[in-house]
Amino acid sequence: MKMNVTVIGAGLAGCEAAYQLAQRGISVTLCEMKPRKMTPAHHSSGFAELVCSNSLRSDQLENAVGLLKEELRRCSSLILRCADQTRVEAGGALAVDREGFSAAVTEAIRNHPNITVVEGEMTAIPDGEVIVASGPLTSDALSQAIAGLFPADSYLNFFDAAAPIVTFDSVDMDHAWFASRYDKGTADYINCALSEEEYLAFWKELCAAEEAEVHGFEDKRVFEGCMPVEVMARRGVQTLSFGPLKPKGLPDPKTGREPYAVVQLRRDNAQGTLYNLVGFQTHLKWGEQKRVFSMIPALKHAEYVRYGVMHRNTYLNSPKLLDRYYRVRGNERVSFAGQITGVEGYVESTASGFLAGVELARRLLGQEPADFPRETAIGALARYVSNESVVDFQPMNINFGIMPPLDHKVKGKRNKNAELSRRSLGIIDALKERL
Repeated sequence: MKMNVTVIGAGLAGCEAAYQLAQRGISVTLCEMKPRKMTPAHHSSGFAELVCSNSLRSDQLENAVGLLKEELRRCSSLILRCADQTRVEAGGALAVDREGFSAAVTEAIRNHPNITVVEGEMTAIPDGEVIVASGPLTSDALSQAIAGLFPADSYLNFFDAAAPIVTFDSVDMDHAWFASRYDKGTADYINCALSEEEYLAFWKELCAAEEAEVHGFEDKRVFEGCMPVEVMARRGVQTLSFGPLKPKGLPDPKTGREPYAVVQLRRDNAQGTLYNLVGFQTHLKWGEQKRVFSMIPALKHAEYVRYGVMHRNTYLNSPKLLDRYYRVRGNERVSFAGQITGVEGYVESTASGFLAGVELARRLLGQEPADFPRETAIGALARYVSNESVVDFQPMNINFGIMPPLDHKVKGKRNKNAELSRRSLGIIDALKERL
């Protein structure tokens, strides 16, 4: 009997889940509402579109997200393969050419013999085995269908924001320079200096700038990992200068001294023609963005190819609803993957899609679960999301704090993290042989 799984959503999680199932001989119907229906955050019809940033964050094994990426690489992740193929220089981070990455994923999915792509909005949960990876911008109709699976008040909402993108040619390099903080890695970031006087004037206007209307928006509901820059500014005059605008480790080559504040720009495409404003997620009105951000000397005449946008994200109260395989408790034919489960970040979404796809394929093929343990980043994230003891559940990035500690002492945080990574990758290398 031919086994078929429906995957809803062709974001990073959905594409990863579909690919892992298809690679194991399972027939997959991948349903994607783009391009027939778009969301305010999406701009292209391609799969795995990156919205908030082109950076998949640190690629160092002393960092938990660096470990998570390496685990996925060793387990033959489609998303990590395409990311590595389209990477652009970003110091110690893995950043990609946004359009090239999406094109690579789209081609791999559309050309896979076991995957059939169906375009159009899903308004109901279909019969049979299903992985819902509809993302944080799930349509209202599908949201209602999902809500019907669960008791009332199982959904939680938070707000997310995307940073503006400017052209490189429009950046005034007389007020900026290329460097990575503390000269770590290659000099891939453009650093835009502000004096104390310039910073204080910028901060004052940023706090007073007019926001785009977002129904029901409140500061306390903003997820800390992707906070709008104007919300951060309102928390205090020095919040930005000690946060995303901190100048530490970035001396101005013209003076040899650190400026009062620094706005960093990160490359957004392989050609280096586009750069995004690091830490400048925002929901200001577009005209206000141009007015206020132009107060940064290097961006006085900046050309914006995309302004920042603010949108609502939706996620499940997963500890009460999902098991460690991202399946619905009591209704195991339905699984979830991606940010809708409460994992936060592109890499974390990929990991959830990977695990959901692998474990579903193994169940359909009559195999024992792979059961990634908590000592691995993939397993730790899944078990945190499904941990029934978590009371106030919030979106979670991968971190070493949700993994079991070492059974021996190691001096220094970086050394300890490196040892945690070595332990995890040893488990992954043994586990991947039977996946």
